[in-house]
Amino acid sequence: MILKNISILNYKNISEAKLNFSPKFNCFIGNNGEGKTNLLDAIYYLSFCHSMFSNIDSLLMKHETEFFMIQGQYLHDDNETEEVVYAGMKRGSKKLFKRNNKNYKRLSEHIGIVPLIIVSPDDAMLIAGGSEERRRLLDIVISQYDNNYINSLNKYNKALQQRNALLKMEDTEPDPTLLSLWEEEMAREGEYIYEQRNKFVDSFTPVFNRVYQSISDGHEEVTLRYTSHCQRGPLLEVIQRDRHKDLAVGHSLHGIHRDDLEMLIDGYPMKREGSQGQNKTYVISLKLAQFDFLNNANPNGNPHTTPILLLDDIFDKLDANRVQRIVQLVSSNDYGQIFITDTNREHLDKILSNTDSEYKIFHVCNGEFS
Repeated sequence: MILKNISILNYKNISEAKLNFSPKFNCFIGNNGEGKTNLLDAIYYLSFCHSMFSNIDSLLMKHETEFFMIQGQYLHDDNETEEVVYAGMKRGSKKLFKRNNKNYKRLSEHIGIVPLIIVSPDDAMLIAGGSEERRRLLDIVISQYDNNYINSLNKYNKALQQRNALLKMEDTEPDPTLLSLWEEEMAREGEYIYEQRNKFVDSFTPVFNRVYQSISDGHEEVTLRYTSHCQRGPLLEVIQRDRHKDLAVGHSLHGIHRDDLEMLIDGYPMKREGSQGQNKTYVISLKLAQFDFLNNANPNGNPHTTPILLLDDIFDKLDANRVQRIVQLVSSNDYGQIFITDTNREHLDKILSNTDSEYKIFHVCNGEFS
């Protein structure tokens, strides 16, 4: 998939922008805080129906404005079929999301239509942060090629929310029949989610290790280990076994909402053993491996679509050899359109000198692009 052009009004610090893009490399240079990442976030929004930083859409409007709008024109891999995706919101109203001038009944139907992977400094939280960050990594990739997954995730989260509400009741004991109904829903959807996560991790880990080796020159071996309460037996039994503990604390202690993805280097926890450079190489390799995996997946039964890749200020604190290997990797024919941000033009020139692919360079200042 290629993003041919984008139109933006009042999105964060971008008052107005109309940009035409290269089908391969698009580079954005400017100081921190000028709007480079906001542009990438607008592109991200058109794929996932929300910002990568916030689910509160009203916070995305430029200050003292009453609406925002983003529209992107895409070209499929067949170089013939075009898509127009529109997102907009007026202050005080619900957001509007359209594909080819048609509204969606459910926004989840759009996920996977424009597959996308972003690599950013915030990815460091995949190692340093809590398990929620790592579950989100699984969910973002799987939902782009499996619509049933995101529907099951929504049903599970609703059942979890309802069960927790019952567990928090202070004046009366929760209705055990109602509690059981929500537990059965959690178990039914949770086991499907577990199966898909487990399949993904099994298939994804060799891809990840291969990408890491190509960037690090084979200095270390990396792997992933998926842990889940589903591994203790039927999920309904696991949830109901400690219901008395859940009643005591007022929330659900067991379920796939507590799953984790252990990140290991040479058999030891990355969080404890990895250097700064290794940590950065690890998370970049994770994201590029996701691209590789998604590029070879069957996305919701749709025709093959090459994902868009966003690289947001990722080359800082990497040695020259690793930077060169990353550039060589993403310059290959396996990768499609790429958007790169950096604060250093000289740095970016060195990167682009290693590729003979087409590129465009944009300068960014105070939300304006030239």
